[in-house]
Amino acid sequence: MTTTTEWDDECDVLVVGSGGGGLTGAYTAAREGLSVILAEASDHFGGTTAYSGGGMWFPCNAVLERAGSTDTFRDAATYYRSIVGDRTPRELQDAYLENGARLVDYLEQDDDFEFMVFPWPDYYGSAPKASATGRHIMTKSLRPDELGSLRDSLRPTLPVERAGAPLPESIDGGQALIGRLLLALSRRDAVDLRLDTTCDELVREGEAVVGAVVTQAGVRRRIRARRGVLVAAGGFEHNEQMRTTYGVPGATRDAMGPATNLGLGIQAGIAVGADTDLMEEAWWSPGLTHPDGSSTFSLWFTGGIFVDDNGERFVNESWAYDRIGREVIDRIAAGDVTLPFWMVYDDRDGERPPVRATSVPAGETRDYQEAGLWFSADTLDELAVKIGVPADRLAETVARFNGFVEAGHDDDFNRGDEPYDRSFSGGESPLVAIEKGPFHAAAFGLSDLGTKGGLRTDASARVLDAEGAVIRGLYAAGNSMAAPSGTVYPGGGNPVGTSMVFSHLAALDMAASRTTDA
Repeated sequence: MTTTTEWDDECDVLVVGSGGGGLTGAYTAAREGLSVILAEASDHFGGTTAYSGGGMWFPCNAVLERAGSTDTFRDAATYYRSIVGDRTPRELQDAYLENGARLVDYLEQDDDFEFMVFPWPDYYGSAPKASATGRHIMTKSLRPDELGSLRDSLRPTLPVERAGAPLPESIDGGQALIGRLLLALSRRDAVDLRLDTTCDELVREGEAVVGAVVTQAGVRRRIRARRGVLVAAGGFEHNEQMRTTYGVPGATRDAMGPATNLGLGIQAGIAVGADTDLMEEAWWSPGLTHPDGSSTFSLWFTGGIFVDDNGERFVNESWAYDRIGREVIDRIAAGDVTLPFWMVYDDRDGERPPVRATSVPAGETRDYQEAGLWFSADTLDELAVKIGVPADRLAETVARFNGFVEAGHDDDFNRGDEPYDRSFSGGESPLVAIEKGPFHAAAFGLSDLGTKGGLRTDASARVLDAEGAVIRGLYAAGNSMAAPSGTVYPGGGNPVGTSMVFSHLAALDMAASRTTDA
C-alpha cells in the first residue's frame, strides 16, 4: 500500500507524550536506529512522571540482585497475579512481569542511567508472596549542572509548579528519571523533541495507522510515521466530560496529573477503531483538602483516624493510598461517606494534621480554619458538632480505637498488620492514641494520580480493535493504555514501571517491523 496523504514531516516513529513511558519509547526507538519525533502537548517534558517519586516496580532486576535480593520471578508473579486476578489478560500481566528486569539491563548499558534500591513494601502485604521490602528501584539523583540547560524544559515538581517553592538543589525521584532520559536522548541522532505540540488525530489508511495530525504554534501539521505511532500521553483525568461519560469518581480539580492530560490521544485512538478498557478506573488516593478547593495526593500519616458521616472509622488509615481511595469510593456509593470526610487527631503534635506528605505543601493554618477545613475543640463532643457527626458515636469510636492502641492490635481494620502499614513509623506500630486535648479534625477528599483506563493492547503494546485484531502501526502505553494491573495498585512504581516497559516493547516491535505503508 502506498499512502496518498500529503505530509509536512516524516519519521520512523512518532511518540505522543513525554512522561517516563514516552521518553523510554523514544529512547529505545532512537537507540535501535529509528528516527523519532516526540510531540508533547505542554510547555515542559516529563508528564505525570516528573511529579512522581519516579519509582519502578521491576521484580528480580539486576539492581535488586546486586543488593542481595533473593526474590524469585515465581514469587513475584504469584503475588501480582493473586491480586490482579483475571481482570486483565494473563499475557499482558506476564509481559510486564518478564520485561521490567530486561529493560533495566538495557538501560544500564548506557552510562546516562544509574539506579538504586529504594525499599518500599508491596501494597497488599497479606497476599501470597508479597514482599516486605518491595520490588522497587529508583533513578539516582542528578546535580543541576549535570542536566544543564535541559532542566529548563523539565517539568518542575508540584511544590514548585503549584505552590511557588524554589527549585530544589538536587534533582531527585521522577525528576531524575526524566532528566536522565532527556540526557540520553540529547546524545542520539535523529531525535526531534517538540513542546507545545498537541496530537488529537491519527491518520489511518486501510488496516494501518500511518501518521498523525498535530497542532504546533497554532498550525496543523501532518506527520507520517513509517513504523508507527506510540500514544503515551497520559490519561484523561483533567477532562470533565470524559470523566462523566465513563463514570470516573472524583473531580478534575483533585487530579494530580498535568493539566494537559485531557485524553486526546485516547480519543484519537477510539476514532480510528481502537477498543478501550478500564475507562472508569484511576490510581486513587485520599487527599488533604486545601482552601482553593483542591484535594491533593496525601500519605505518611503519623496519627489520626478517618471517620465517616456517622463518626465511625471505616478504613485502615495506614493502608497504601490506592486501597484507601477505593474504600472511600465504596463507602460513598454505600451512602456512608460524603466529601469531605474527616481525619480526627489530638494535640500531641499541635493543631496541624499529622500528614507528612501532601504533594502540594499545606499553607497557613489560619487559611484552612477560615475555609472551614480544619477545626479544633476542647472536647470530642464539641468537635463532633463542628464536623457534623453524631457526638456519641465519635466518642465511642475514639474510645474503641484507644483501646486497640493500648492492647497493641486494631481488631476492626488490622492497622499495622502489614509491612506497608509500618513504613512511616520506623517498623513500629502506627497506632497512636487520641487522648490529648484540644482535639482536631482536617477535611479530606478523593484525589487521583491519573486515570488508568485507555486503549486496549496486546503484549507488544499494539492497539487492538473491538474484535481483538491488531491495528497495525498504532501502539499505546502508560495511562493512555488500559492498565495491566486492572483494578488494583500492586506496589509503588507500578504506573511508571508499566509505562516504561510497554513503551520499550512498542519501540522494539516497531524496530523489527516493516513500514506501515508496505
